[in-house]
Amino acid sequence: MSRLVKTVAFLSLLATSLFANDVRVFSVENSDGKITAKTIESSFKKAGFYISDNRDMNTPFKKQFGETDFKIYNLFTLYNIEQVQELSKKYSNFGLFAPMSMSIYTKKGENTINVSSLTAATMAKIMGIPADNKQLITIENLVTKALKDAMPKGVFKSFKYKVSKTDKKLVSSYTMEMDPEEWEDEKDEVQMTFEGELKPNGFVQAGFTDVNYDFKENKYNKFDFYDVYSICKLPVIYNVAKTRPEAGAFAPCSLYMYKESGKNIMHMAYPNVYNWISSLSIDDKKAIDALEDAQKRMVDILTASTE
Repeated sequence: MSRLVKTVAFLSLLATSLFANDVRVFSVENSDGKITAKTIESSFKKAGFYISDNRDMNTPFKKQFGETDFKIYNLFTLYNIEQVQELSKKYSNFGLFAPMSMSIYTKKGENTINVSSLTAATMAKIMGIPADNKQLITIENLVTKALKDAMPKGVFKSFKYKVSKTDKKLVSSYTMEMDPEEWEDEKDEVQMTFEGELKPNGFVQAGFTDVNYDFKENKYNKFDFYDVYSICKLPVIYNVAKTRPEAGAFAPCSLYMYKESGKNIMHMAYPNVYNWISSLSIDDKKAIDALEDAQKRMVDILTASTE
């Protein structure tokens, strides 16, 4: 191999390493304002996604903090039922990304509209499954297709920060034994306690997805129930978005609760804040403090709900 070829290969590897991100952002110039959160949503519907929510965050930002850094900032939650059903046959923790989250944003003083999402490899890493999982790759390809339909001249951009290492677990998980005869009442009690603790701790229930309802025609359905809460904490996304607006790929987070038929254990889990800190290489103290406070509060809520 010639020195030139070696140099090119090295530079290519260096670039891949330098710009390898867990979050990818698709961007396009939008001075005429024709591309909106709603037009983007429409393209995802055409691509076969179920839309859980497409929430404008600027209004709550202004209301709670008196200002916003964005002309547009939406948190967008969605999932592809067909691919999620296939994923569920092998991996019961699919609810970590059903729905998956994205942010749609334009900063003040700019005319570029951006959409952030997690890569298939990142979702696989958090779920603890192989990076070449067929369903996650298909979902990523469908996301790409929808983005290119919504933003025809758009391109993916990379960030100079690297994914930082963490020795923390990326998923916070809980289990609770249930009485085989009383599990429905126990489920209702847990969820009532959980929901009642959200607002006092500063969380917002941004959505609720009864995945089992979508699975009702699926002969492979193995769950008595499978519920996913979309949970958001405004100070977290507000502070993190100041330097990492692409953080909406993690917000709101999906927190699942499920019980498999014939088993007496309820499982609960969510992708925790250490994903934000690691994947986005967050070093801003105010943002980290907000994230760690949210993590502690959610742990307390789930511990109280399952005692």
